[in-house]
Amino acid sequence: MTRDQIAEIGFQHPVRSRRPLTPRNVAFAELIMTSALVISIAVAATAVGIGIARADVTGGFISDSHDGTIAIAAFLGLLIAGMGAITAAFTRRVGKKTQAD
Repeated sequence: MTRDQIAEIGFQHPVRSRRPLTPRNVAFAELIMTSALVISIAVAATAVGIGIARADVTGGFISDSHDGTIAIAAFLGLLIAGMGAITAAFTRRVGKKTQAD
């Protein structure tokens, strides 16, 4: 190996990178992360649903009326809304900054 090849091995400062981040690359990475998060939430919700069905937890809540079902649906709705609020609170953009800033 030559000295130039050895010098390129390891970590470099992001400004010196040959392929700087573009808005398109960032958007693509965010799209992949968002889709992975959605899939993870769907898998977790399915696992919880199967666990509740096997444990027959709703049998004690549900009688002739659907009060238990409404309570569980309201709880899940509030849980998802709370997660969205927390995400929105921590994801604020002050201004557009580019790589050159």
